[in-house]
Amino acid sequence: MALRVIHVGKFFPPYMGGMEVFLADLIDEQRRQGIDAHALVHGTPLPDDPPWVHRVPVQFNLVYAPMALGFRRALGQAIDRLKPDVLHLHMPNNSALWALTLPSARKVPWVVHWHSDVVVSNIKWSVALAYMLYRPFEQALLERAQQIFATSPPYLKASTALRPWVEKCDVVPLGINLRNTPGNPQAVQETSSFWRAETKFKLLSIGRLTYYKGFEILIQAVSQMPEVELLIVGSGELQEPLEDLIRRTTPPGAQPATRLLGAVDEDQKHALLAQCDLFCLASRERTEAFGVVLLEAMQHSRPCLVTDLPGSGMPWVVSHAHCGLHVPFEDVEAWRSSIARLQHDSALRDRLGKAGYKALHKHFSIGPCERATARHYRGITHGSQPTQPTRGLMVIIATHNNAAEIAHLIERVHALVNAEVLVVDNRSTDATCRLAEQHGAKVLRPLLSMTTWGCLQTGIRYALAEGYASAVTIDAEGRYEVEELPKLLDASDRADITVAYFAASNSWPRRAAWQWFRWVTGLGLRDFVSGFRFYNHAAMQVAASTEATLLDHQDIGTLLLMKREGKRIVEVPLAMLTPKIDRSKIFRSWAYALRYVVASTLLSIAHGRGKNEVTKLRKLLSSH
Repeated sequence: MALRVIHVGKFFPPYMGGMEVFLADLIDEQRRQGIDAHALVHGTPLPDDPPWVHRVPVQFNLVYAPMALGFRRALGQAIDRLKPDVLHLHMPNNSALWALTLPSARKVPWVVHWHSDVVVSNIKWSVALAYMLYRPFEQALLERAQQIFATSPPYLKASTALRPWVEKCDVVPLGINLRNTPGNPQAVQETSSFWRAETKFKLLSIGRLTYYKGFEILIQAVSQMPEVELLIVGSGELQEPLEDLIRRTTPPGAQPATRLLGAVDEDQKHALLAQCDLFCLASRERTEAFGVVLLEAMQHSRPCLVTDLPGSGMPWVVSHAHCGLHVPFEDVEAWRSSIARLQHDSALRDRLGKAGYKALHKHFSIGPCERATARHYRGITHGSQPTQPTRGLMVIIATHNNAAEIAHLIERVHALVNAEVLVVDNRSTDATCRLAEQHGAKVLRPLLSMTTWGCLQTGIRYALAEGYASAVTIDAEGRYEVEELPKLLDASDRADITVAYFAASNSWPRRAAWQWFRWVTGLGLRDFVSGFRFYNHAAMQVAASTEATLLDHQDIGTLLLMKREGKRIVEVPLAMLTPKIDRSKIFRSWAYALRYVVASTLLSIAHGRGKNEVTKLRKLLSSH
């Protein structure tokens, strides 16, 4: 049975915007790949809408947000009718918040596609007020979500809204459909007349005429540049102020260097992109999170000039694709200088355009985006995982800058057991990844820095999605003894999770801490922080859960989850055959160790055992 997904979006084509173009392309690709994808969006139903698009009429707009009074009911009906495996919520979107109020929605795994923060504008007090009311619901939705997609590494890093949930975030860059080459001879003929005959250098910018797009900067930059013409495509509330600015910056008797074209259709947009010499995006706020229109410009081999906006994915896209230049934030003279540079260097424009076209097909087509999305779907839906695993054991190694040891570690694993090796690299700057791949390991490279547990959990989720029956985790930053791997596996048939214990390496403070945690957790273990563990398939599913994602470490929290789910836990004493320095971050200082003990104690109490013991202790004290 095909995986069924309901996308809850803001709008859908023919409404044109970056978010809408992406949603349409993603659903189209998902349906091509066998996923039964549906869209629930705002808007008036159209006669030619396919059966998998459902539009909910909008009664009014409130601070740029469409208000559809029937959206909650429509979402509930769609869930009841379609019985989806995943709810894919595209944010920001006020109507997606209705999922919090529907019991049927809460029974379905949620994926959140984070297209943009709600950026509180400096000139719109109403946006600030509205966000104060919106934010608690936004955060509740993110807390409930099993997986969050950010569109670029810098945007994820800069997002204050996502910061509490970074452990369950992944970067999945947006993509566009490249199967159909845009081009319409009639549109080309129509748009060719939009440019003045005497224009030597054609600039194009596309977007809603609103504050954050920064069109004022572009208008001022080109106002006195000879033989340069800027066309701006789009409509919005700033049309009259921008027209006034064009009049004021045009020298007497001269033709305006900028013209506002208003809205155009899809064919005309692509015709203009093909005709321009340079595409410009001067956005001044992080509301411009990615810039899908940049990908459309790259589709026509056009070089791009963008604002070097901190925390936006826009300059990251251009840098990653090597398709253009950055301009300092709100610097009119810098814009003028950069435009002039590209105007007079056709070889540079050609090189940037070709690089962008190549990068688009390699990194930013809809195919890689769909595959990454589908992989995460499989990781959070039990129904899509194989009922009977099709593969055996995977050994997962979390590492960072471990070039001196990684090759030997992988070789010994392959020599000792029949298993695939997965290395989850935490942003190494040495040759760790190259050496791991050379020695037969699969390597995953998360784009953002993660905790050791975050790396190991990423590996466990990958193993589940690929159909592995069991996994061994190795923290290459801490204690491990790969020669003892067969002994760890020999004990695996007695439990769901088997934990290695290296008695010889424990100091007296650790022994005292473990004595305390044996009492407060009810777990009869002698070491709680060992990252050398075996998980069977049932334990892997617990370790990959959303609740486990919220943990900072794999140790006590994961073990308490296993205990709550009725999983058997066995500890196996192993020998340290070679000296190995334990680089555990938990015990890097007394202050950090104390915080760890306090936090883990509270976690243990929250899971019940500690609560019961505290109650007994309180009764004992009161009796005296």
